[in-house]
Amino acid sequence: MSASTPTGPAPAAGSRLRAWLLEGLADMANRQQGPHADPHRAHQRWWRVMCLTGLDYFSTLGYQPGIAALAAGLLSPLATVVLVAVTLAGALPVYRRVAKESPHGEGSIAMLERLLSFWKGKLFVLVLLGFAATDFLITITLSAADATAHLVENPHLSSTFRGHQVVITLVLVALLGAVFLKGFTEAIGVAVVLVSVYLVLNAVVVGVGLWHVATAPHLVVDWSHALTTEHGNPVVMVGLALLVFPRLALGLSGFETGVAVMPHIEGGPGDTEERPTGRIAGARKLLTTAAVIMSVFLITSSLVTTLLIPQAEFKAGGQANGRALAYLAHQYLGSAFGSVYDASTIAILWFAGASAMAGLLNLMPRYLPRYGMAPHWARAVRPMVLVFIAVAFLVTWIFKADVDAQGGAYATGVLVLITSAAIAVTIAARRAGERGWTIGFGAISVIFLYTTGANVVERPDGVKIGACFIAGIIAVSLLSRLSRAFELRVTKVVLDEPARRYVQDMAHRRIRLIANKPARRDLAEYQDKIRQIRADNDIPAEDDLIFVEVTVRDPSDFESEVQVRGAVLHGRYRVLTLESASVANALAALLLEIRDETDARPHIYFEWTEGNPLNQFLRFFLFGQGEVAPVTREVLREAEPDRSRRPRVHVG
Repeated sequence: MSASTPTGPAPAAGSRLRAWLLEGLADMANRQQGPHADPHRAHQRWWRVMCLTGLDYFSTLGYQPGIAALAAGLLSPLATVVLVAVTLAGALPVYRRVAKESPHGEGSIAMLERLLSFWKGKLFVLVLLGFAATDFLITITLSAADATAHLVENPHLSSTFRGHQVVITLVLVALLGAVFLKGFTEAIGVAVVLVSVYLVLNAVVVGVGLWHVATAPHLVVDWSHALTTEHGNPVVMVGLALLVFPRLALGLSGFETGVAVMPHIEGGPGDTEERPTGRIAGARKLLTTAAVIMSVFLITSSLVTTLLIPQAEFKAGGQANGRALAYLAHQYLGSAFGSVYDASTIAILWFAGASAMAGLLNLMPRYLPRYGMAPHWARAVRPMVLVFIAVAFLVTWIFKADVDAQGGAYATGVLVLITSAAIAVTIAARRAGERGWTIGFGAISVIFLYTTGANVVERPDGVKIGACFIAGIIAVSLLSRLSRAFELRVTKVVLDEPARRYVQDMAHRRIRLIANKPARRDLAEYQDKIRQIRADNDIPAEDDLIFVEVTVRDPSDFESEVQVRGAVLHGRYRVLTLESASVANALAALLLEIRDETDARPHIYFEWTEGNPLNQFLRFFLFGQGEVAPVTREVLREAEPDRSRRPRVHVG
């Protein structure tokens, strides 16, 4: 046997698995955000980017007509007309304004985050994230379930796969997870092909259906007669259509994604990062074109499916359940065309699930790491994929891969996000002094509040699932915030010229700082403080001392940049003033910055704070204050393990 060169012990299997799971671990909060966002991807024409929206939006044609027929029965076309009116006169104007207010893909949640502060703002965002998670996760499970329905009902495959819907759906969800675990990059080119083929096939099916309706006038007459017999006069029909249209809210999906993909849209030659006018114009074209295309398909597909498909086929076990247009494709265009339509539908539904997964992976890191409300591993893609896939498995099992059963949860997520967007643009218009737009957006907000409320009352499962996600997110977020309470969470320390000069003046001797909680800021306050600190710590009278004062801004913030300003008060006392979310973190960051600037260990002096230790910790956790001295030392200990380089903390 020949000798081999020693290479050292092989890494343990657990270490290799951990390294693989955490590969690419970074602060994803600093990445360009929104579903499909990739800062290195070239910008595209708006109509190409529209196809990314279409993955979520247009793919709902796979199940929307069947759900509409099941929810509204013979009134489905009338209820769909109401839905289209709400889409074009409500959701579209709202999201055109959202595109203007958040041109970098932040969406309505970020708008509301800017309008609200302190813990109430953070908790409100966490609630919206719960509903957003409901929207995206149900998109994954519902799309996979509907893809399964198209597979199972295909005449060539029915005998093989019937009865195994849950297993097939789980396999599709697992396949989605496997792709993301390996590494997945969304391709606009693939989206363009999938969406284009799918819309062409749907146009053919709807066109053939309309031709059959036109050549058989009795279908319209029979439908009209059945409506009159069942509901009476037209006024009653319109009233019922207004009441029932919230059940069709799935047809409103896609607007939030339409704003989120804005970073992909190429701008105009005069665009700047602050005023990307060309990108905003492109996004508005995208939203309008997608809404018009979808509105046309919603009305025509609802009409042909209601008139040409027996109502019994829409119910559970029926051949049109969850696949109304596919039923017409097989019925009127033959098995071969129907199979091509099924394949196209399965592909776009699966890709819609991939789009939703990408949305989750970009949405959560936008907020949770900045709030300090995510474990470190949540910044890596693979662990989050495993979490989301596990939840998708659970949802699929609970709902037994039933498309109709998941419709309420999906609609709830969609409607809550649209309602929040309507409220956000109403507030934005009011602050801008636009009285007309404020009234208009306010009216739209009322409509969506009604729609959301009606959907929750009719199908409470959606809000129950959303509540589970919200509770889970808040619980994990607070536990994570507690576990990360003593992290050094200042991203950058910037000293102005006077502050830098004070530090450099002391660099050749011992640097002594006094932590001071400002009160009156009169001469007596500083004289008493400096006298007490010298006496408690035996500091010679000839040694210089600099005061450090921190003002807490929003203690609910986690990561922040600290600006340090120097000033001379009462002609003799040098003071460094800082603003931060936490006194202890700001002081620790300043001490480390001074150490790095001077290569000397600074000393900081405190006085003990009176009070219960638990109450003091809660004050620190919630309000950024409390007992500062021990917390500052603990932050320094975690940030600098080397005691010989760690700044010194003294308490008198």
